[in-house]
Amino acid sequence: MNLCSSYGTGILAQTLHAVEQVPTIITHTSGSIIALPFDNTVTIRCEARGNPPPEYRWTKDGQDFVPPQLTEIKANHTYGTFVLHNKQLVQFQGKYRCYASNKLGTAMTEETELIVPNVPKFPKETIDPIVVEEGEPIILKCNPPEGVAPRQIYWMSIDLQHIEQDERVTMGIDGNLYFSNALQKDSRLDYCCYAAFSRIRTIVQKTPMAVVVKSSEAPPNRIPSLLLPSGVQTEIVIIKGEELQLECIPEGFPTPKMEWKKMGDKLSTRTQFTNFGKLLTISAIEESDEGRYMCIAKSSAGEAVHYFDVIVEEPPKWQTEPPQSQLTVIGSDVHIKCAVSGKPLPEITWMRNGEVFQDDPLNNRRVLDDTVVLHNAMPEDSAVYQCEASNRHGSILANINIMVMSEYYCHRSQGVWFQSEDDIAFSKPGFSYHDRANLSSFYFVLDIAPLILTKQYQEYAVTLGGDIVMNCSVFSSPPPTISWTKEDETPETVEGTHVFSLQNGSLQITRAEKADSGKYVCVAFNTEGKSAVTAVLDVKDSTKIIVPPQDIQITSGTTAQLMCQAEYDKSLQDTFEVLWRKDGDEIPLSHEENSRYFVDDGMLQIMNVNLSDQGLYTCIARTNLDEDNATALLTVLDVPDAPNNVEISELSSLRKVHLSWVPGRDHNSYVTEFVVEYEESQWEPGRWKELQKVPGNQATAELELHGHLNYQFRVYAVNAVGPGPPSEPTERYKTAPTAPDRNPENIKIQGHLPHQMDISWEPLLPIEHNGPGLEYKVSYRKLGVEDNWREHMVKRHSFVVRNTSTFIPYEIKIQSRNSDGWGPEPKIVTGYSGEDVPSAAPQDVAVEVINTTVLRVSWTPVPPATLRGHLKGYNVHWLRKQSLLNPNKSLDERHSLSFPGKRSHAILPGLEPFSEYRLTVNVFNKKGNGPNSDPVTFYTPEGVPEQVPILTTSNVQKDSILLVWGPPPESNGILTGYLLQYSLINETTLDLVDSQKMNITGADTTQWQLQGLKEGNLYRFHLSACTRVGCGPPQAQESRTITQAHLSLTPAVASVQSSMYHRLQPMQLANIEVVADKVVVPALLNISSYVSDTFANISWTATEEQQDLQLYVAYMNKRDGNWWISEAVNTSQSYHVIDGLKPGTVYTVRLMAKRLLDNASVFEDVIQTQVKGVAGQQSNFSTQGWFIGTMCAVVLLTLVVLMACFMQRNIGGKYAGTPPPQRQDMFSMDKVKEKEDLHPDVESQGMNDETFCEYSDSEKKPLKGRSLCSLNDDDAVGDSISRDSMVDYADGEGEFSEDGSFIGEYSGHNHGGSVSEPSRPSPVTAYSRALAEKVYFKTFQDTF
Repeated sequence: MNLCSSYGTGILAQTLHAVEQVPTIITHTSGSIIALPFDNTVTIRCEARGNPPPEYRWTKDGQDFVPPQLTEIKANHTYGTFVLHNKQLVQFQGKYRCYASNKLGTAMTEETELIVPNVPKFPKETIDPIVVEEGEPIILKCNPPEGVAPRQIYWMSIDLQHIEQDERVTMGIDGNLYFSNALQKDSRLDYCCYAAFSRIRTIVQKTPMAVVVKSSEAPPNRIPSLLLPSGVQTEIVIIKGEELQLECIPEGFPTPKMEWKKMGDKLSTRTQFTNFGKLLTISAIEESDEGRYMCIAKSSAGEAVHYFDVIVEEPPKWQTEPPQSQLTVIGSDVHIKCAVSGKPLPEITWMRNGEVFQDDPLNNRRVLDDTVVLHNAMPEDSAVYQCEASNRHGSILANINIMVMSEYYCHRSQGVWFQSEDDIAFSKPGFSYHDRANLSSFYFVLDIAPLILTKQYQEYAVTLGGDIVMNCSVFSSPPPTISWTKEDETPETVEGTHVFSLQNGSLQITRAEKADSGKYVCVAFNTEGKSAVTAVLDVKDSTKIIVPPQDIQITSGTTAQLMCQAEYDKSLQDTFEVLWRKDGDEIPLSHEENSRYFVDDGMLQIMNVNLSDQGLYTCIARTNLDEDNATALLTVLDVPDAPNNVEISELSSLRKVHLSWVPGRDHNSYVTEFVVEYEESQWEPGRWKELQKVPGNQATAELELHGHLNYQFRVYAVNAVGPGPPSEPTERYKTAPTAPDRNPENIKIQGHLPHQMDISWEPLLPIEHNGPGLEYKVSYRKLGVEDNWREHMVKRHSFVVRNTSTFIPYEIKIQSRNSDGWGPEPKIVTGYSGEDVPSAAPQDVAVEVINTTVLRVSWTPVPPATLRGHLKGYNVHWLRKQSLLNPNKSLDERHSLSFPGKRSHAILPGLEPFSEYRLTVNVFNKKGNGPNSDPVTFYTPEGVPEQVPILTTSNVQKDSILLVWGPPPESNGILTGYLLQYSLINETTLDLVDSQKMNITGADTTQWQLQGLKEGNLYRFHLSACTRVGCGPPQAQESRTITQAHLSLTPAVASVQSSMYHRLQPMQLANIEVVADKVVVPALLNISSYVSDTFANISWTATEEQQDLQLYVAYMNKRDGNWWISEAVNTSQSYHVIDGLKPGTVYTVRLMAKRLLDNASVFEDVIQTQVKGVAGQQSNFSTQGWFIGTMCAVVLLTLVVLMACFMQRNIGGKYAGTPPPQRQDMFSMDKVKEKEDLHPDVESQGMNDETFCEYSDSEKKPLKGRSLCSLNDDDAVGDSISRDSMVDYADGEGEFSEDGSFIGEYSGHNHGGSVSEPSRPSPVTAYSRALAEKVYFKTFQDTF
């Protein structure tokens, strides 16, 4: 039986030593403490754990330190923290170290430095002005005072205007202002260095410094050298991880530019160049950045270099972790290793209980550099050992607790405890003791289970990224083992990279994250039991200013706005607030009307800003957990004050004076210039005029004055805000009369008539007369011949020389004179007498036809003597006499182009092919055109036709399709036929296969029945018109052959459709769509359009059986090829308006039976919108009175004749007959038209060879599409391309009125022919006479 099972050696060891513990530092103030002026107290903390409770002592700068009587000692359980009040802080500056001791040992902390900065200020001093020659360098030393970082240096004027910096003028990182070379503009009296300390809210100013730059005509070149650093080489030692800054500031003239290199290597990718290339910065320096760097200052005068040896070092750090405390038994060897690294290698100091620990070989205590060895350790070796590693960059300290204790044994059979082999032992309770005399060597301890003193569900809050400690205070014996877990997670402990269990049992979380929120359980257990307590942690969003205030410059009298927007946790909304401070003092915010400060949604508004509002503004956004702040500088700008003490002093000449003044304050905006104004009492008294401007860094001006005037002067300053008020005027200063200083300028010589020369000039201003009696002497003579000067004295500023030869060069000079003498010798100018039109025409005019539309014309220039003026250029005129297609028709198409300058040839574009032309050339000058050359006649060759305007398909069968097209608008030659290319479309790949070509002979052919096609397939057709030269661009169309299913009709439907097919011609069949064995949209009649500049009205006539059917109107801009389709339109509506068109644009229009861009179109045509303002560009011929009267008479006479004709025909029963039943409800004019269509006028058949369908003029014309007009049931339908279009009449004998209306006869022959019967004549109905009536009536309207 093992009687030691309940009294193991571990239990005994804990029992004997449960109460006693060596001191362990659990929290202390580390690093440096900077006491700010507005901090009321400074707390220095030191808390340790131990048993017996530790006692504390402090050292200051290595000497024992006891807080004074006036120091308030906080009463907490450690008594280690003390508080110093603000008034006593200065005397307590120094380095502090805390020692916590009990009978088992002493623990110590690292040194903590208390810094109490003085209020920074510059010393009061008198600084002599710095005087340099222009081009020499300048160094203005700032020597800023030390203070609480960060420190910012500014160079400004006395009125807070920033000194402009550039490649020539820069501030170094030492705060000095460096001028690579001085310029005249650098002279000023108020160079001020300002040092700003934002943490203590302080700005201090150095005594202003004056710089005087002596001017020189041309500063000599200076070879570059370096103002900073000095010497050739500099060694830079930097700590790893810090930012490296290398600075080279050059001097020289011209200003050198900087280059940087790293010897033997490339510059790091983290390298940045600032301060105009003079400052090299590498962030987070690494060992790889070590090496030699070189800066090079270069200019055209030479170069200079400087070398930097960069050495990267680092402070001491633990190689893995600090040495750990050890618990060992008597007689064992203890090794304590302090493994550290650093550069330079740290020096290690060993201490025991805060005292230096020396090497003692005799007592088996060895100190071997970084290791301490305790041989055969004894209880008296128990202590707190300190390892401190230091180099010049810092130090680290570790406290190592070493416990040496006895070892006890248990007799397994008897359950007896004994130490070594002595008979000092005791058995379990109830047994007798063998050696009661030694009983006092042992003592009993009451063992209890852990008792947690922290309350349950203690709530903690911390902001994101902050640190928090959650307490778990436990009382127990033996000491408990404490662990922390998080609810709803694995039972493992929560310790990690930022979560730590402290030795006192608390849980510390650093850099808290959102995921850290939740419930944490502290579990404490020992041999007697365990206890647990839950803590609740809420990680809230940190308060952060996301839109900080920006440094601004604001003009006085306006409103300044400083934005400060912050993010914060919404659960802290009740405690969130935004405060504003100016120069450290809180801004009082009031809602009163007279308050100038308003805060709205984080924005501070300062109304009616004045100079007193200038300063540092700090925005503080805070909650009860944290805060954030941001600072901005507000600079108030205003116009400069008026200069003072404006004084006049005479120079050597009475007409030159020296004006001086004292500048006023510039109000934070550098004075850019001073403006000197004058007022004189003779010519314009009371009116101030600008006399001279001087740079803003000067306060004097030398003024050159005119004679015979009584002056006074004043000065005002100008800055970026604007001009300031003027100074008080000076006393009057009168100048004596003198001869004129200059002669007239801007002499102009013109010849308005061929035999005279007009001379004019810009007269002297009244103040330039310099005395009374001003007049001018005009002198002139012929140039290039021996001729005497002819002189005339005049008082006006013009003179006319008469009876000159035409266009002869003259020399002219004009001199001014007054009662006191002549002006300076005048300059001679050259001019010509009057011009006349050229007298000769160009000779040897020749033409070279380049192609069908382009011509090259050449000529021999006219002799210079015949120009009789300045050559302006040549005009080329050409007349198109006739088209070779219609030689019997005379044309009068005139064109001309001007070619400026001296030319002997030109290129004429835009000719019409296959035409006869006549051409002339003339020269022109400023006066006008010379005579035309002898005319030259030439012919343009035949060309290829234009594109076929429309290609449609109809009469689609299983194996054939009828193609119908219109002739090209311009054939450009003799039309020989058409080239048809068609291909089968693979509807899967969209490739063209089985392509075929076919030549269609016959110029009048406009349709073709294509046979041998495949059933139910999609085809693409390309049709081009051809002449003897070649074929024009093709027109494309696609169509599909029908299948057998579409031909299988029921008998009832078949009979109806058969009769309809018998009645309609092929063109009409194209307008019928068969769906579900029935006709959907029959052909519409009288389709026409009204075309404006931005819209088109498409109208039609629908029969009774065509009512309430649906169709769609589609149109396409020919330029972009995009189709637009309307919603469904009811045929009974009879019209549809297409809006939003572009002026002067060609469109294709379709009427379709379904909303698909296929071949099921009822109608298709090409229209062109009008151009705005065309009518206005026509001649105003019609506005003449005689023309209006004549036209009125003609129109009235025509109307009388037409009315007589109509009455005669009605009496004769011309319109007898019964209209078709379906048309009885139509408008009466439609009835008349229909009757005439069914009963043509025999007399009118000889007037026209075409089928006339509908009236048209320039605004409303019959569309060229599938207009269907039959004479009777058996007559063939006319062409699908209307023969009433303007294109068809282009070569006819018709003529146009002023508004473009066609008012000629419709009897011209159309070359296109008819689709069904090309040679068959068609009668002209009586409706054509209605057309004439309507046209004449429109002309009458337009006339009035």
